[in-house]
Amino acid sequence: MAGQMIPKPSDLKAAAQSAVDAAQAAVDTAQAVASGAMRIPPASVQLAAQLPDLIENLASATERLNATIDRTERVMTMADPMFRTLDALLPQLEAMVKTGNEVFRMLSSIPGVSRLNPFSGGGGSDARR
Repeated sequence: MAGQMIPKPSDLKAAAQSAVDAAQAAVDTAQAVASGAMRIPPASVQLAAQLPDLIENLASATERLNATIDRTERVMTMADPMFRTLDALLPQLEAMVKTGNEVFRMLSSIPGVSRLNPFSGGGGSDARR
């Protein structure tokens, strides 16, 4: 036991003072952080409090959107043959309409044909009665 060092009262007092100083520094730092936190505007605090709910709602909306997109893609895949058929038919239908317009123009240029038209109201067998 001869090699053991026994602390003097002044050493104990200095260590205690050092611990008190460290604790006071920790308290000062905590107060500085707390006062810094107190300077946050109340609206920002409310937004920060609502953030988890907003993120959850966004995740839910994104999930619903993805499901809707998946359904739309499935419907479009099923409707694709119909669209291809319409793409093939539309030029033929346009040609038929064009031909019909040309026939109508040629017939309307013939004198007296307007009297044969039942929709014109001018002539035909109904006008003689």
